[in-house]
Amino acid sequence: MRNTRYDTGRLALLALLTAIVAVLQMLGIAIRFGVFAVSLVGVPIIIGGALLGPGAGAWLGLVFGVTVLASGDAALFFAWDPIATVAIVLLKGTLAGLAAGGVYRLLERQNIFLAALAASVVCPLVNTGVFFLGCMLFFLEDCIQFAANLGITGSGPVVVAIAFIGFNFFFELGLDLVLCPAIVRIINARRPFAAPVRIVKDEEKE
Repeated sequence: MRNTRYDTGRLALLALLTAIVAVLQMLGIAIRFGVFAVSLVGVPIIIGGALLGPGAGAWLGLVFGVTVLASGDAALFFAWDPIATVAIVLLKGTLAGLAAGGVYRLLERQNIFLAALAASVVCPLVNTGVFFLGCMLFFLEDCIQFAANLGITGSGPVVVAIAFIGFNFFFELGLDLVLCPAIVRIINARRPFAAPVRIVKDEEKE
């Protein structure tokens, strides 16, 4: 019975975070600093990865990607190559959530705040990094042409960074870092539903 309540609580928390990710991404469409809307979903993805594990983080990242596609925010790339667009959008979100949850689990035994801080950096970094690599591999010529129409010229990586990443990455990273203390408080409050972490005391080490 105890395990049933534990599993039910985890499923309920995952369902809640899934809904929050979808809603926040749809709301973020109204906030743009360039070609794309900013992502506001880093915090629930990090919390899910921290409390429920890397698998949950990956799931929430996948939901993020599906919502991006459903919102039409990737329509420009979809017109260039729909298959590559779907693959990149889903992969970048999934890997971002997986990495955030993995980094948190790796560091949480040392320090919860440090683990949350690292996850807050890794999540937008992986999300943007996979997108950047996808642009370089599949959309480079299209990106250069599109940027030229905006008056942006330069080498491929510079064009992609300026025209398609721009301020969005720094906004998303800054938002996650600013909210990191709140993330830690939420993690501490909800840890009954998280995987138990055993802290080894000094006496036990001896």
